[in-house]
Amino acid sequence: MSRFLIAAFALVFAAATSAAEPDEGAIKAGLARILPEAPIKNIKLRPSPVPGLYEIELDATVFYVTADGKHILAGDLLDTEKRANLTDLRRQAISAKVLEGVPEGKMIVMGPKDAKRTITVFTDVDCGYCRQLQTRDVPELVKQGVRVRYLLYPRTPPGTESYDRSIAVWCSPNRVKAVEDGMAGKPIAMKTCPHPIAEVQALGEKLGVNGTPAIFLDNGQRLPGYVPAEQMLSMLGIGKPGTTTR
Repeated sequence: MSRFLIAAFALVFAAATSAAEPDEGAIKAGLARILPEAPIKNIKLRPSPVPGLYEIELDATVFYVTADGKHILAGDLLDTEKRANLTDLRRQAISAKVLEGVPEGKMIVMGPKDAKRTITVFTDVDCGYCRQLQTRDVPELVKQGVRVRYLLYPRTPPGTESYDRSIAVWCSPNRVKAVEDGMAGKPIAMKTCPHPIAEVQALGEKLGVNGTPAIFLDNGQRLPGYVPAEQMLSMLGIGKPGTTTR
């Protein structure tokens, strides 16, 4: 179903729904019936831009619901006048807030502290496109004043080679060099120590990360996989005459 049809259905629901106060108990019960594994107690409820519909925030996922909890809309809400995807803007705001709360002590950081812009990347040292990003694009991004923050996100479970290599990178005395070597296919001294990888994997699940590299701009916008430096700099407003930085 197209996003435009979903938006139209949202308006139909809104027209048929009174402006009653939302019944949070009924809404949670309705969600529990269709999403039995979801942490329903963690939902956040607020009025949506459409009268009669309420917005549900569940981790980084956004739904819409009628006040009585009988109808739930899972889709994007579009503003036809502003030509804006309101749901995507909310997802971006949520992602930006979540990532702002992650201390850089749990990341491998490259680039200037007084950066023009910042990107946060869920990365796997054994991911081909992650390696391409690091070897071809990160040097140019850093050169242009972008701060690159890596969150180690192996795509395999504990006890696997990739997971252990991520631990070894984290436990290296020089994490930046270790991640550069790992991405370049060079040997990494295998070792172990306390690490944040399990926390990062939980964070990735919360943000809906299902592949690497998962690149988030500092406004919370998530890029669709690997994006070359030139294109990313353009999206960040860097590197072209007449553009402005954040």
